[in-house]
Amino acid sequence: MKLKWASRLIDRFRYASESIFYTGWCFILFVAVSPQTLIAYDAENLEERPESCRATPYFIFSWPLTEECGFKPRGGTTSGPAVTLAETPYSAWLDLQSSDLNTFERDRQAILAMAGPYRTSFDFIETVGYVPDFQRDKPYQSWGTEYIYVVENRKDFISLQHIMVMFFEHEGKVVGPMVMKHWRQDWQYQKKQNLVYQGHQRWGLRAIPKNKVKGSWSQSVFQVDDSPRYESYGYWDHKPNFSTWVSAVTWRPLPRREHSVRKDYHVLEGTNRHTILPTGWVQEEENYKVVLDKSGKPAKENPYLAKELGVNRYGRIKNHDFSAGNAYWKQTQAFWADVRAEWETIIAKQKSFVLKTEVDGSALYEKLFRYAEQLQQVSYDPESGKAYIQDTLKLHVSGSH
Repeated sequence: MKLKWASRLIDRFRYASESIFYTGWCFILFVAVSPQTLIAYDAENLEERPESCRATPYFIFSWPLTEECGFKPRGGTTSGPAVTLAETPYSAWLDLQSSDLNTFERDRQAILAMAGPYRTSFDFIETVGYVPDFQRDKPYQSWGTEYIYVVENRKDFISLQHIMVMFFEHEGKVVGPMVMKHWRQDWQYQKKQNLVYQGHQRWGLRAIPKNKVKGSWSQSVFQVDDSPRYESYGYWDHKPNFSTWVSAVTWRPLPRREHSVRKDYHVLEGTNRHTILPTGWVQEEENYKVVLDKSGKPAKENPYLAKELGVNRYGRIKNHDFSAGNAYWKQTQAFWADVRAEWETIIAKQKSFVLKTEVDGSALYEKLFRYAEQLQQVSYDPESGKAYIQDTLKLHVSGSH
């Protein structure tokens, strides 16, 4: 359902987006903030604050000694209807607890347990500044509802596709659904090399140390257009009441939440933790914001700008209408499978490559999303689809060295 109010919002922000994320529809996710989430009032010192600042919410885990007014999270003002959280452990969690599993199979079950229906929240805040006269950025919050599909489930490989299905409250009415293809995560057992981000929109293959391969799982994260984002390896650790995986340190390009507002650094350097719980899972990030020189190396002077922490929560929900997402994925999954296959060919052939953010004023995700949108009305033709994918990616991906 394309609504006039949503379309106006989309038109306003569409071209502020970066090539690694989202069509106009998808941008709504990252400006949609539930203001009652994770905010608090400084009740103890409320009377001492200026009148204009007394009702200003801010992060609990923030900069409590600041006297600055308005230090509230970045984002928009839209919200969604209430959802019903699952109250009991779900079947995948119970499968993960089976005493019959060996370590390898328990790892697999932990990854598969991330599939399903979720309410998601995304929270990021800068905690430390490393340069003189550091100016802290406002925290960031957003939310969503999404279903995570199992795309592939082979013995040593699992692929999970996130699809957003959003409903919004507007002028006393619930509007939607709006369907958005979100990020993808692939998991490979004992992989020998990772495709890593090298800065300035370049990616390349890097060998994993031989003594680190045994027992490891590599997680590859992809943008909404199935272009690479980052990849790292780590190991699952299974506790009696949770399972967790922690990555090695990896670089990643600026995320959507930063790219349109920050120009003072070039790469996030950090670790990524996934923790599986009885009613969902949590992704935690610990990132350094790094300034690079023109060659893609950390700058000689003050390369580290700041540190941020991120917590992305995935709480399982029930009775949410994901039928529009199911229909979208049914109609487009063959097309996106061909997109993934073409990326695999590029990665296999190139030692490294650069992904151009725009060509002729249009981003890669825009072109692929427009093609996928057409498949809601017509059936996918693999021959013409593959030709379009190959021609489009040739425009946006340039040579190895």
